[in-house]
Amino acid sequence: MPLWWHLMKSVPSLQIVLHRIAWSAVIVGAFLFWRDGRGWLKRALSKPNTWWMLALSGVLIGFNWGLYIWAVNAGHVVESSLGYFINPLLNVLLGVVFLRERLGRVQWMSVAIATLGVAWLTFRFGQLPWIALALAASFALYGLIRKLAAVDSIDGLGVEGAYLFLPVVAMLVWSETHGQGGFFDGYGVAMSVMLVVSGALTALPLVGFAYAVRRVPLSIIGLLQYVAPTMQFLIGVFVFHEAFDRDRAVGFAFIWIALAIFAIDGALRARRANARAPLVPAASPR
Repeated sequence: MPLWWHLMKSVPSLQIVLHRIAWSAVIVGAFLFWRDGRGWLKRALSKPNTWWMLALSGVLIGFNWGLYIWAVNAGHVVESSLGYFINPLLNVLLGVVFLRERLGRVQWMSVAIATLGVAWLTFRFGQLPWIALALAASFALYGLIRKLAAVDSIDGLGVEGAYLFLPVVAMLVWSETHGQGGFFDGYGVAMSVMLVVSGALTALPLVGFAYAVRRVPLSIIGLLQYVAPTMQFLIGVFVFHEAFDRDRAVGFAFIWIALAIFAIDGALRARRANARAPLVPAASPR
């Protein structure tokens, strides 16, 4: 994704995120209508409080997408990757605060080490890594709301897109009519096609994730989620040649150590839980 957004850096970031939201809403809505007909929207909103929770989660994910695209094209890919490294640990803290979940000593230790990493980066560079923290916070809050809403992943994404679609289209129309857009005659055919494809690049991985998460153990899903920020970090350093000096390396090292401790502890907990689980006898042949 950083490589894709970088190819589109000639387009203003706001225009990119507006098109990303609009076209992903069209693609997800068309998929749900093809799969379930008109009943998907009623089903998604059938539970109490779902309507406003999905409206809020839609605003959060739109903010997250917009900040990420701006950060990539402003030369902050490395700091953006830091946000998604921090995100799993922030999810843990939100679980403690809002869901009354309990952490073991090792988990608290990993959170403390990551906090030291953020503090180090703040101390050495004189300001909070606000891009990383805003990306992590918005995505963690999005995940919390989606967990509380208890709606199917794709249905929820469709409702979020439906909420955002009309305001986003209105902004796009205003931009085109006031000389601030360029989808039809300013960006060129290739760039306009890329804006449409951005919606597919947003929607299809989320649809795939919704199906995969039901078929792959959560312990593996958790480890796989570190692959994306690692790739983003490598792209930022080795492709875009962003600064990564010793001070930044120390701060990142704290957070990577915290994630390693957290991941290993989670894997050991899952193994112990599986060992304690009763064996289910095989069904007798008939």
